[in-house]
Amino acid sequence: MTSVPIPDGWPTAEEAARAVQDELRGRVVLDEPGPPPGTGRVTGADVAYDDERDLVDETTAVVLAAASLEVVAEITAVGRISFPYVPGLLAFREIPTVPAALDAPPRPPGLVVCDGYGLARPRRFGLAGHLGVLTGLQTIGVAKNPFAFTAPATSRGSTAPLLAGIKEVGRALRTRDFVKPVCGSAGHRAGLANACAHTLALTPAHRLPETTRRADALCRRALREVPCRTPHGRRETPGRV
Repeated sequence: MTSVPIPDGWPTAEEAARAVQDELRGRVVLDEPGPPPGTGRVTGADVAYDDERDLVDETTAVVLAAASLEVVAEITAVGRISFPYVPGLLAFREIPTVPAALDAPPRPPGLVVCDGYGLARPRRFGLAGHLGVLTGLQTIGVAKNPFAFTAPATSRGSTAPLLAGIKEVGRALRTRDFVKPVCGSAGHRAGLANACAHTLALTPAHRLPETTRRADALCRRALREVPCRTPHGRRETPGRV
């Protein structure tokens, strides 16, 4: 388990964070397609909090072989809460511990599948884009709850565009027949079509990608093993943004 300090100069106020967000948004790379589905490695991460102890209890990363979806590695990092919960700025709360988990062996982690948004955010810079710019890794966003969208057809693989004016910023994607769609979006160095293709490859039996499911399961297991947990300790699971 890795212990992670809050980075020097990390913003602690909303105004400063939005300024950083605006500056980093311009560094997002959207003209790379990303790795083909089923090749290399894919990694998912999950974060759990204990606000009573001012602690990000666990950031867990699960690395999978993309072809078989077998687990290659499970990594855990711990650090202090670095930012209050503010809608649209969750990356400033989560990211300080996530790169530490992604930097652990085995390297490289391959494509990082974020449980949240990339380009498909009102400010066009969700968790996937933010993490990709800071780490240089290829990232995509797969969010559980799409923003307003036209429902795709009911069969697996059907999509419907999420538009900002006339620009497609994401897609509502049906990963199971007759099941609520997820939202796929580009993050950094991986395009929208690739994000949707990877999402389908990672959902052979469930609505959510195996990267998300297994990272969440590891996080829950790690939380149960945290020593001296307070009676008020809790896991915070706001919508990823």
